[in-house]
Amino acid sequence: MELNADFTQRAIVHAARIDWVPSPMPGVERRMLDRIGDEVARATSIVRYAPGSRFSPHRHGGGEEFLVLEGVFQDEHGDYPEGYYVRNPPNSRHSPGSETGCVLFVKLWQFEPEDRTHVRIDTRDMPYVPDPNRPGVEVMPLFRDTHEDVRLERWQPLTMLSASDAGGVELLVLEGGFRLGDEDFSRYSWLRLPPGDRVGVQSGARGCTVWVKSGHLRHVTSPTKHARDRT
Repeated sequence: MELNADFTQRAIVHAARIDWVPSPMPGVERRMLDRIGDEVARATSIVRYAPGSRFSPHRHGGGEEFLVLEGVFQDEHGDYPEGYYVRNPPNSRHSPGSETGCVLFVKLWQFEPEDRTHVRIDTRDMPYVPDPNRPGVEVMPLFRDTHEDVRLERWQPLTMLSASDAGGVELLVLEGGFRLGDEDFSRYSWLRLPPGDRVGVQSGARGCTVWVKSGHLRHVTSPTKHARDRT
């Protein structure tokens, strides 16, 4: 399967407006944003766990990154309420599920192969800091290496700013919204810009909080046949 698989092109999905698609695991559904592959895939998705649903134990051959959007996600390492940012690097293992139900923003098979860094951040306990180069913007750093920069950004109401990066950039709206041209982006709207693309946006009257990843689209690869990532 290929969905928004041309990474030289801009991609937009208003995820809250599209249908949930069942996964092979009962009680787990997806809204797919981009994908290369079938059940073993390089994938960006919003994933919903029904109460009591669970995946069997599995290994993430290409790594897994997620942000808890709603509810409480669980595995043998702990409970992760809304606001948790987690990175499970390549070859990590776990048994994911949710007793009460949850919604996640998930990225699979998008790590550097040698990355072995586990990350567990409760963003509810982390401060935003003003961006000295962009008035009206506050930033909460989540992860950074030579491959990518991941962060939350909070844009004050009616702030004009440029979205671009030499290595590409992705944004997911978490709260509020922004306008790009004549198109409105609201909660769970997703925008992917290829390397070098540049757009001007304006936050809405209530401001905007976005998850941002940049620098990571210079070289996009698909998973090997040996991977075991299924979400």
